[in-house]
Amino acid sequence: MSTKKIAVLIGSLRKDSFNRKLAHFLVQSAPAPLQLEIVEIGDLPMYNEDLETANAPASWTEIRKKIAACDGLLFLTPEYNRSVPAALKNVLDVGSRPWGQNVWNGKPAAVISLSLGALGGFGANHHLRQSLTCLNVPVLQQPEAYIGNAPSFFDDKGNFVKEDTKEFLTSFMQAFAAWVDKFSAN
Repeated sequence: MSTKKIAVLIGSLRKDSFNRKLAHFLVQSAPAPLQLEIVEIGDLPMYNEDLETANAPASWTEIRKKIAACDGLLFLTPEYNRSVPAALKNVLDVGSRPWGQNVWNGKPAAVISLSLGALGGFGANHHLRQSLTCLNVPVLQQPEAYIGNAPSFFDDKGNFVKEDTKEFLTSFMQAFAAWVDKFSAN
């Protein structure tokens, strides 16, 4: 298998967020052939069709190019009010416009929700999957990744410390690598 470039999109904008810590762990431990790169979404202006002109925000153009150039997508999200954070929904809107130029189209994806609560971001995970379906993004169906009690997974330096969950994430990422390969063969 050739190297597959994966855009990692993190729903939490907090510098020290648990989802960001998990993203860094996954970047470092991703199986070959996946090459993960965090794509920052926090500085994107909120999508407004009135701004979709020849002088659209440069950050919109840049993020669209980054997503178009990747082979797959990995979303990490907390749960805010039983849904995804606004920044994550915004990047989906920015990348799906203007009409007919959806950069998400056909890109294989996986979703991991990591939250403080016991449900592991179940609501956010499924809301995100619903939006991705509308954008024609095939999302890895199994295994699903809902990880609750986020603070217990990291030490005071931000290192991921739960061995049994590391094993699960290893198998999850291997399944994701096979999922990406399946779609790149088409």
